[in-house]
Amino acid sequence: MKIPIQSLLLLFLFILHTSATDSTIDSDRVAELLSLQTSSKTGVIHLDDYSLSRFLTSTSTPRSYSILIFFDAAHLHSNPDLHLQSLRSEFGLVASSFISHNRDRPSQSKLFFCDIEFKESQSSFSLFGVNSLPHIRLVGPNVKNLKESVAMDQSDFARLAESMAEFVEAKTKLSVGSIERPPIVSRNQLLFLAALFVISIPFMIKKVIAGETLLHDSKVWLAFAIFIYFFSVSGAMHNIIRKMPLFMTDRNDPSKIIFFYQGSGMQLGAEGFAVGFLYTVVGLLLGFVTHFLVRVQNGTVQRAFMFVAILVSFWAVKKVVYLDNWKTGYGIHGFWPSSWK
Repeated sequence: MKIPIQSLLLLFLFILHTSATDSTIDSDRVAELLSLQTSSKTGVIHLDDYSLSRFLTSTSTPRSYSILIFFDAAHLHSNPDLHLQSLRSEFGLVASSFISHNRDRPSQSKLFFCDIEFKESQSSFSLFGVNSLPHIRLVGPNVKNLKESVAMDQSDFARLAESMAEFVEAKTKLSVGSIERPPIVSRNQLLFLAALFVISIPFMIKKVIAGETLLHDSKVWLAFAIFIYFFSVSGAMHNIIRKMPLFMTDRNDPSKIIFFYQGSGMQLGAEGFAVGFLYTVVGLLLGFVTHFLVRVQNGTVQRAFMFVAILVSFWAVKKVVYLDNWKTGYGIHGFWPSSWK
């Protein structure tokens, strides 16, 4: 059967018109998203049921962009276990870093950062099947069923903005760039502190000459020494650099809190502080025995305190070894000399 040339021509024109229409619709969406992104302080676009439907589910036309969505709930901001406000702030840092790194590039219109609030958009939460927070979803260009979009692993929230950026780069192949965090001290605050320091210089010189500063107090030096020792053995610097939380919620049961994470790949702040406390106890006992107990004249008192110090130190070291064995799976134990067997 021969198909008339006129029919083929009409079919070709129809397909060409449909493609042009789809491209126009997609371009309009991208332009609107870019406009909303520009009007947002951090570059995160706030969505509701209507806007989410417009940009993701309203039509079957293809999308040229991906959307990363942070699911929020204002009534849960007071829950300290969820850290929603801090995570939302970190999400904004990732968005602003991506926009700054990709400005005036084609990749700028390939990914948009959005958030959605539970009370405003409960039906949208249902479309994604979100039933626990915190939660982040990446909706790719070809995703039609929102429940099939890619969810960020709950354990990755521990590293905050850095882990979010790694998730984006792994799933979209787009570069986020370095996370640009705001300075701790603003320019005006820095100028005020500098002026205050200059004014206080004469008073400081007078105090130093008179020997009346805190740096002349031996108790202050002792407190600083104990603090530095605890800071060194507790892994506090690791927690600061990696932005590790003290604890995290159990992803299998959000009502439970995890203080000790099994696995050598991550250390929570509570773990480091617990080990640091045990080490500090041993260090203080050693300092007490070598500097104060030796001055005691009564031998019975010396032996009693020495026995207690050894007993407590043995218990503390045993707890540290047990925690290391539990986290890493490697056994650490002592060996008796072969001549003792």
